[in-house]
Amino acid sequence: MNRKELIDYIKEKYNVEPECLWTKYPNYIVFRHNSNSKWFAAIMDVLESKLSDIGSSDIVDIINLKVMPNLTGSLRLKKGVYPAYHMNKEHWVSISFSSEFDDSELKSLIAESYNLTQ
Repeated sequence: MNRKELIDYIKEKYNVEPECLWTKYPNYIVFRHNSNSKWFAAIMDVLESKLSDIGSSDIVDIINLKVMPNLTGSLRLKKGVYPAYHMNKEHWVSISFSSEFDDSELKSLIAESYNLTQ
């Protein structure tokens, strides 16, 4: 799933609009609950080297999602899943769009993040 497809999916499924909170970073967007304004997803483009010691100097799109702390370790064993960029690394993960991460699993993790932040 690419950036546009993912944004469209979240907008339609959760009835929320993406917000760009930082003028310095126009490609950083967040999705919040309408009821409590808590974030449940953040989409950014970052240097891959910021995600991993073995990352390249390429810019990659990522999504940050909240997950159950007991899942973070096993999720990070998957290709393209990293400790969360600029978030609590015990409760959040970053998933690279350039990985072969399964779309149905990604949608399931978005739903989990949505539920955990209600």
